Amino acid sequence: MSDVVIVGSMALDSVKTPFGEVDRVVGGAAVYASMAASLLSATQVVGVVGDDFPQHALDLLSERGADLAGVTRIPGGRSFYWAGEYGYDLGDRETLATELNVFADFDPILPDAYCDSRYCFLANIQPQVQLAVVEQLHDTCFVMCDTMNLWIETQREALLEVLSRVDLALLNDAEARQLAGTPNLAQAAEMVLDMGPEFVVIKKGEYGATLVSRDDYFSIPSYPLPNVVDPTGAGDSFAGGMVGFLARRNECCSRELRRAVAFGTVIASACVEDFSVTGLTGLGNGELRRRYEVLREIVRFEAMEWGDLDSPQ
Repeated sequence: MSDVVIVGSMALDSVKTPFGEVDRVVGGAAVYASMAASLLSATQVVGVVGDDFPQHALDLLSERGADLAGVTRIPGGRSFYWAGEYGYDLGDRETLATELNVFADFDPILPDAYCDSRYCFLANIQPQVQLAVVEQLHDTCFVMCDTMNLWIETQREALLEVLSRVDLALLNDAEARQLAGTPNLAQAAEMVLDMGPEFVVIKKGEYGATLVSRDDYFSIPSYPLPNVVDPTGAGDSFAGGMVGFLARRNECCSRELRRAVAFGTVIASACVEDFSVTGLTGLGNGELRRRYEVLREIVRFEAMEWGDLDSPQ
């Protein structure tokens, strides 16, 4: 039985931020999520690449313990390509080019060994493709899914079917508002729960993340960083960290989900410190532990004796 199966894009990205630019570097949701998850659990990757996808990137994933039996290289094909530019607040992103290439016909068939995985992360791919993967997984698999505004606008019914079949849905704050049709994030989270998942995580970028279920509400800030270079892949690194931690603990109670959100947060913090997967490559267990404890201390506060407040000044 495998630990985590991750399904999504494997891409080449050209990115420009106020702090530099890179051309055709390794990216894609499955790559970022797998790099993050592999810090904590054995990972199986499902994706498709072309001849132009660098072998050293696949070797890096293998060296980190990822099983690449689910990755297909299409001879003569070109990999999914994305180009974008960020403004100074790094929340303002403009897509300059999107070329699906071999990803346009992505039809993931899971190797037999992947089908009984305990945990799965469905990265941001078409809802019909996500459903096709769910159909191949064992019923006991804990499934997390991501999505985007395009699918909410154009494939809402298929997305609703996905949400009815997964355990945890990840959305950013704008997507949650759009999907639920309300500006209030607390209400939006409750409405997404009504669509089927047991848990909802709302990603709020530099403002942290919020975990919501029927009997729990947990919010955490982002990890404080003096230097942010490129936010590309942060959300996928967050999700990979979450699913990797849950697989490591093999328990999905409130306590472990809260911890998973914290691990996802600190792993994503390493991602944004450099372009491509460089920040994740340099993140070791010692630094991961240090950042986790720093974040835990930030959100800790003590109980107080209320007697002092019961009487007037």
